[in-house]
Amino acid sequence: MTSIVAHHGVVAVFLLMIAAAVVPVGSELIMLYAGAVAGGALTGTTVHVFGSSVHSHTAAYVWFVVAGTLGNLIGCALGWWLGDLGGRALIHRYGRYVHVTDAKLARAEARFNRYDDWAVPVGLATPLVRSFVAIPAGIVRVPFVKFLLLAFVGCATFCAGLAGAGWALGTAYTHVHDALRDFEYVIVAGVVIVAAYLVYVARVRRRAAADTTR
Repeated sequence: MTSIVAHHGVVAVFLLMIAAAVVPVGSELIMLYAGAVAGGALTGTTVHVFGSSVHSHTAAYVWFVVAGTLGNLIGCALGWWLGDLGGRALIHRYGRYVHVTDAKLARAEARFNRYDDWAVPVGLATPLVRSFVAIPAGIVRVPFVKFLLLAFVGCATFCAGLAGAGWALGTAYTHVHDALRDFEYVIVAGVVIVAAYLVYVARVRRRAAADTTR
């Protein structure tokens, strides 16, 4: 992905962020790398917009943020449409191909029920979970216009923040991405441990219940 962004610049960010709205393809790395390119940390890389070179670092940053935000917003609209059109049947049949499972859908629905409108912008502004917002929003029938407005806030916040971090870090942008990935591993490990504990408790209770009925 970094090679694609390096060679195709703003267009690559736009297209990759469309996909990142519904598939976990590394939107964090895309925007971090774009920010590093915009800040001039990577020598030999020139930002091009509609065939013209962008020589201002600030202008390059703005172009990357705009491209990432618009691409992500279009991807969110497509994700919402898929969720609204296909509903749960879509997840059951094709969810595994985009890493959207029943469990992830249930967690997304719980966030919508708990946080209401805040679930959309906060979810889309949060690394690691942001690819699991658009399709569930369509399934639970969040009004489309409201969804787009809320999604714009979340997408813009994410793209501006991650690109800014990439600019500030320069060639060390990979450290943040690695830290995010390590954090994801910690979350997964925690879920596995909790699940194992719950299974253990359930088995103990079943055995205790079986002993009392004898």
